[in-house]
Amino acid sequence: MSLPGNRGAGGPDRPLAVVTGGTGGIGRACAARLAALGYRVVAGARRAAALPEGVEFAPLDVADAASVRAFFAALPEVRVLVAAAGSAGGDPPEDPDEAHWHGILSTNLDGAWRCCLAAAARMPSDGTGRIVTLASVLGLRAVPDQVAYVAAKHGVVGLTKALALKLAPRRITVNALCPGWVPTAMAEARWQELGMDEAAAAQDTPTGRVTTAEEVAEAVAWLVSPGAGNVTGQTIGLDGGAGL
Repeated sequence: MSLPGNRGAGGPDRPLAVVTGGTGGIGRACAARLAALGYRVVAGARRAAALPEGVEFAPLDVADAASVRAFFAALPEVRVLVAAAGSAGGDPPEDPDEAHWHGILSTNLDGAWRCCLAAAARMPSDGTGRIVTLASVLGLRAVPDQVAYVAAKHGVVGLTKALALKLAPRRITVNALCPGWVPTAMAEARWQELGMDEAAAAQDTPTGRVTTAEEVAEAVAWLVSPGAGNVTGQTIGLDGGAGL
């Protein structure tokens, strides 16, 4: 696989940031913010989509080990990884459903593990390497009808902490963001399952409003900044208090 030509603000002389799941929702917002910071940004996802200025697309299925290897093999040095690819959904009525369980874990947990290790192998050891995983408020607490998703996101939190220690000698930081309700297509699908909408989600949040994708992107911007250079292994809630 070869990467497309650069366009917009990105360029081969700029530090490279990779955003998995970068074509929609939170990933797209993070890709746009990193491009605005001056990074060359590659959004990896299963399907192409219109992207913000300065963001490139390359095909990536984080649940497929061969796809992950090919994606990262085509990249030069990676400075930032935002592991935002994910899938959600309530447990099926016929639970236990092996296909559902493995599908949720393969994308959310196995995919994060694959991409974090592949990106870290291409990062410098000079204190500028940054990995940000997207966990969830359900990585901090549990609900009874999303056992697979809760297990996966708790796993992402544990993965983040362990990798922070593993990569600390190379001065690569690894931190997890745990958003609550964010109005994305994935959240809207979940709201339909629950018979609710954004207004109900806001009422379900102590602060009385949902988190925006742009607020998550701002947290990423801080974590990749020099001011967060000694912040690692942290789990940061962006949930309006829902995880407390």
